[in-house]
This record gives sequence, structure tokens and C-alpha cells, in this order.
Amino acid sequence: MKDIFEKLGIFIQNNRLTILLVFFLFIFIAMQGAQKIEMASGTETFVGKDSRMYQDFDHLFLNIFQTQSIVVMVEGNDVKTSDLMKAVDRLEHQLQSTEGVIETTSPASIVKGINYQMTGRYTVPDTDEEVKAIIDANPEAFEMLTPDDTHMLISVVMAGSTTEAKQEEILYATEEAIAFSEFPPSYSIIVTGDPAFSISMNHEMNSSMGPLLGISAFFMLIVLNLVFRHVRWKLLPLPVVLLGIIYTFGAMGYLGIPLSMVSMAAFPVLIGLGIDYAIQFHNRMEEELQENKNRTHAVVATVKNTGPAVLVALGMTALGFVSLFTSSVPMIRDFGKLLMIGIVMCYIAAIFVGIVTISLFDRASEKNLVGKMKSRIRPDRGKDGKAAEKHVEGHAKTQKLEEFLKRLTDFTIKYDVVVLGIAALLCLGGIYADQSVGIQTDVTTFVPQDMPALIDLQHMGDIMGGTDQLNLIIKVKDTADPEVLQWIDEFSEHEVNGRGHIYSASSIVPLVKELNGGIIPDSAQEIEAIYEQIPDYKKDRYMYGKNMLLLNFDIGNAVSDIKVTGIKELTNIVREDIGWMPAPPGTSVTITGNNVVFIEVITALTSGRVQMTFLGLALVLAGLFVIYRDWLKALTPVIPMFIVIGWSGGVMDYLNLDYNPMTATLGALILGVGSEYAILMMERYFEEKEAGASPLEAIHKASTKIGTAIIASGATTVFGFMALIASPFAMISDFGIVTVIDVLLALIATFIVFPPLIVVLDTWRDKKRGAQTAQKQAGKQVQGADI
Repeated sequence: MKDIFEKLGIFIQNNRLTILLVFFLFIFIAMQGAQKIEMASGTETFVGKDSRMYQDFDHLFLNIFQTQSIVVMVEGNDVKTSDLMKAVDRLEHQLQSTEGVIETTSPASIVKGINYQMTGRYTVPDTDEEVKAIIDANPEAFEMLTPDDTHMLISVVMAGSTTEAKQEEILYATEEAIAFSEFPPSYSIIVTGDPAFSISMNHEMNSSMGPLLGISAFFMLIVLNLVFRHVRWKLLPLPVVLLGIIYTFGAMGYLGIPLSMVSMAAFPVLIGLGIDYAIQFHNRMEEELQENKNRTHAVVATVKNTGPAVLVALGMTALGFVSLFTSSVPMIRDFGKLLMIGIVMCYIAAIFVGIVTISLFDRASEKNLVGKMKSRIRPDRGKDGKAAEKHVEGHAKTQKLEEFLKRLTDFTIKYDVVVLGIAALLCLGGIYADQSVGIQTDVTTFVPQDMPALIDLQHMGDIMGGTDQLNLIIKVKDTADPEVLQWIDEFSEHEVNGRGHIYSASSIVPLVKELNGGIIPDSAQEIEAIYEQIPDYKKDRYMYGKNMLLLNFDIGNAVSDIKVTGIKELTNIVREDIGWMPAPPGTSVTITGNNVVFIEVITALTSGRVQMTFLGLALVLAGLFVIYRDWLKALTPVIPMFIVIGWSGGVMDYLNLDYNPMTATLGALILGVGSEYAILMMERYFEEKEAGASPLEAIHKASTKIGTAIIASGATTVFGFMALIASPFAMISDFGIVTVIDVLLALIATFIVFPPLIVVLDTWRDKKRGAQTAQKQAGKQVQGADI
């Protein structure tokens, strides 16, 4: 592999300006692709389109039966007034002509209908007393729309399959219509509902992306100044990795990868990972320039020696991320795709643009092409005493860090049994503690808690109560079959009376009974006649064609009250009840709906995290063995990362952190990030051994020579991930906290666990090989003596 990279190094050195021009043109190509990126927060980000669950939910329920509503909530001292009802009537008139709006429902339309029955005039009465009398005389009709004297709800209904873009258009149309409806000034108007919440969340996601990347870059500027000051142009790795991020944005658009709540967190992660590649090449390039003073040799040697090592580390990082593709959740797979693409783009930017730029900068500094900037770029050759003093000070601090790493390595090797024993015990304790780590299932906790749309949605929930449902799709031979309607009626009554968290049921049956004296007709012909009398907008909510009916169970605010585990148990109970009270022959019942989908998503995310982690471990181990054909080289980088995974579970339990859809992927990320440090350390260790060093000398040189670069890259990675903590989304913020801790643990394992581990194993193998060689030689001597 090194021969190939040596030729690549020669190519890079001979085509430096051409390479910069080509990569500059790629920026414009990437920017065109970035404009194709789309936001995604619908069902398809949680459930694969080819899954049975998605087909049941999307094709049968969402597209056929489900409607979505933008809710206009009116608050005031008294909502049972004529002026307010007339304003609501004006609002409905405007919205009913809006494209995409199926219907509007409000107290005003009900008041008009009842007034027409009483007086023959389809208008809102002129006096408050008449309006109040109508509402008080018909409490059941107004129960959901006027829950009390101070609140009123207007529902703007659209199809469940309405696109996000169309939902946003209807939302803006609703807000404009409110402004022109001339509501009395003493009332406050709130536009809320699930569509309004989703639209607001998408805007929040989009607007928070820029600040996250900005904070990440700012943190890295600080840390590069602090820990990478022993090289020239210490800030150069940051623009190099940002170039890789730009290319990743472009690839994201061209490949059609959407931006979701999870995938947006990939970019600060990529900055943390990608800058490590840039730092490793930068550090080795400077090392070669200081030792040889020859740019051509420095470029070739850097590409030849560091290129393969970083590529192996990248490959193992990618293998760790491969486990993300086993998730059944599309947004987690998209997260994995972005990480895979991003690390490749950052590697390409580092090996081509980073190395070429350093080479050109070095040439410019030698030829004094930057004039007065010479003393700042090469302070050791400049006349500026302060610059030279800073350089000497930075070099002195680097020497102190190297001396500290040398002493730390000596200490860990001297007490190798104790160090490795304590690390293993803490790992086992962490694995045990991880079993008690909770799972966060309330989706409202994932978003900013001060987001106005969330506050409005929660306020509506406080007024109206919960609106969670279990939805039963009933496929039948004939929707007018009396036996089917009778079963729906009896099963609904059984569930409402027998199950504590099922509060009511809605279906076509109550509408049929209402028009037939409270009973279900005995013949299909009578039922068909009644269907003709039911308005289409009511009938279509519960019936589709001749072969499909819908039964809804109201389960209140179950997501908050009984959590996902409770909803899952309730769903299973309903499924068992269907077995005990089977529907008529030829009838099938499918339980679906938003809550059922969400249950399966959370279960897939959290229950699959252990499998993802161990799959990642196995892939990394197998990948290392294929590359090195050496069990020691394959095993030594993986053991520290397995230990870190155990430590991570203990930390989460100690800090009382819960798993969420993002932190459930941490096992793969620990492998992806942490294995790189151990691999780079191991590569340098064996490079020094091949040069004639003993195991102890080799680990000393590895920990001091490459250790400073690993600390620099690790620190920048930590600071890059720290940007996630600033995210307004709690799910991403928690992910940032845990990731920062895990990267720190990976660094600790690299410098405390890895040195004694590799020295012990390598020394043991050398002794074993020596003994085997001596035994073979002794055998040959014996054979010679016999002859």
C-alpha cells in the first residue's frame, strides 16, 4: 500500500497548482448540489417505505382516512357572543376557498345550522343571548369546540397525505385570513395543531444548522491555537475540513439525502472527525520539513507514511458506521450515509488540499513572497523577536507535553496489570449499569421547550385534553354488512368499558344508529339507504369504498401518561381482544396510527443499539484482520474501544442520562471515532519497531511523536462536538454531552489502556516466537548431532 501512496505523493508534488484549481472548481459544483437538499420530518424519516408498517399506516390510514387539522384557538372572557361568531364565520368563508382545505369546523357553522332549523335563516343570530341559548341547549354538539366559556376552537381540515409544502401554504393562508376576519380586539388568537408544530420545528432545524457549524468552527479556532501551536499555520486544518463539509453538502443534494432532526447533527460530528485527518497530515508534513528541509521529500514521505495509516483509520471508522445501516429507521440510515460520505470528503480534502497548501506556504515563506509576513510564518528565521519568542514558547510547551506523555506511558507500563485490571472492571461495571439506563420516548422533549409552537400545542392540550388514538383499519367484503357493524358496535363498547385508557370510540356505526332510531338495521339495503343520507365529508372519515372501514379509539394523552411502553401494552391488549372477540368471517383488522408507528420506531432504535454496537465491533475487528493479516494488530485497537463502550454506559447511568434516538447510535460512533486514535498509535508503534526500536522504545516514540497530534485532534474533536451541546434541540444537546464524554474516554483509553496492552501482547508474542525459534534451532542441532 505504501508504494501506491508514494506514487500518489509524487503526483501531488508535481501537480500542486492543478490540484488546487480542480478542488476550487469542485466548490461551485458542490454548491449547486447543496441547493437540492430537502427537509424531512414525516413518517418516511421514521419508517421505511417498503415496510409493512409504512404501507399500513401511509397507504391505508394516512392517504385514505386520516385528516390533519390546523387549529385556531380563540381565548377571551366570553366566546359565546354574536360578534365573535360572525368573525369566525368570516374566517371560514375565506378558508373554504383555499386549495387543499377539505372543510372547516367551528361553533359558528353549528350555530348557523341550528338557527336554520329554528328560524329558516342560515346566519349567526344578531344577539349574544340567542347565540348563548343555542349553545347551552345543545351541549353535545359544542362539547369539543367550546370546552368552556373562555375558549373556542376552529378546525381547518386537510387530507392526511397533504405535502409539507402545501401544509405551509394553508398555514400562511389561515394566518392571513385571521388578519382580515376582524376579530374583536378583546380576544387572543392562537394558530396551533400538529401541522403548525411540524412546520415550526422544520424552520427551527433549518435555522439552527448555521449557528451549530459556526459555534463548532469557533471552538476549534480556540483549541487549535492552544494545542497545535507547535506548527506553522496552525489554523489551516479548519478551512481544510470545512472544504470537506462543503463537498459533503453537495453530495447530500445530488444523492437525495434529506436533512432531518438526526442527520443535521452529522455536520458538527464530521468537523470533529475530519479535522483529525487534516491535523495528522499537517503534523507529519511539518515533522518531515523540520527534519529534511526538502519539500518534495516531505510531501512524498507524508503521503507515503501518513496516508495509509489515516486511510486504515478511516476504513475502520467507516466499518463502525456500517452498523448504522442495520437500523430499520431511515433517518438513522441517512445519518450513517452522511457520516460515510463526509469522512471520505474530509480525507480527500486533507491529503490533497491540505498537503499542497502547506507545501506552497513553505515555498512562499522561503522565497520571501509574503514580505513582512515572513517573520510570522517562519518565526525561527524572522527578525521579529516577539514572534520568535512565541515559537520558542510553543515548542517548549510541546516538549513538556511530550515529556508528560512519556512519563504517563512509563507509569501505565510499570503498573500494567493494575491499569488493565481497573479498566476491565470499570468496563464490566459500566455494561451492567447500562441495563438500567432509561429510554426517553416523549417526542416533545426532543425539541426546544421554549419553542412557541410547542407551547401553543401544549396549551391546547391542557384545554382540550389529549388527542392520541389507536386506529383500526377493518377490511371487509361489504361495508354495509350488518354483522360487521354489529361487531364494531359491540367491540367498541367492550374496549371503552373494559380498558382504562380507552375513553371513547368513533366509527361509522354511531352515525348509522343516529339515523335509525339508535339501532343498527338488519339488512344491507337499509344500511346502504342510510349511507346515502350521511354527508360525504362525515362518511369519508370512516368508510372507503365498499371494502374498508375505520374504528378510532381515543386514548387521551397516553404518550405523556402511560408512555410508549404503556401504549405498546395497550395495543397488544387490543390485539388480544380481537382474538377473543373475532370479527365476522372474511374480515381482517389492522391496528395502526401515529402512536403505533412511533412505538415501533423507538423500539427499533433502542432495542437495536446493542446489536449495532457488537456488529460494529465485529466489522472493525474483521476489517483490521483483513488489512494486517495479524491477530495482534487487529485486536489491540478494538479492545480499548470495547472498554470505552462499557465506560460510556456507566457514565450515562451515573449522570442519569436517558437513551434517545440519537444517543442509541453512540456505540457505532465510539467505534468510529475512538478506533482511529488507537490505530494511528499502533501504526506509529510498529513503524518505530521496524526501524529497530524495542517495544518500550517504540511506544515511547509513538506516544510522544504522534501523541501530541492525537491530543490536538482529540481536543478539536471534543470542541467540535461541544457545538452540539448548544443546539436548541434537547435530543441533539444530550447527544453532544455524551459524545464529548465518550471522545474524552477514547483519548484516556488511547494513552492509558493502549500502551500497556500493546507492549504486553507484543512482548509476549516476541518471547513466544523467540522460544519457538530457539526450539527449532535446538531441534536442528540435535538432528545434526545424530547425523
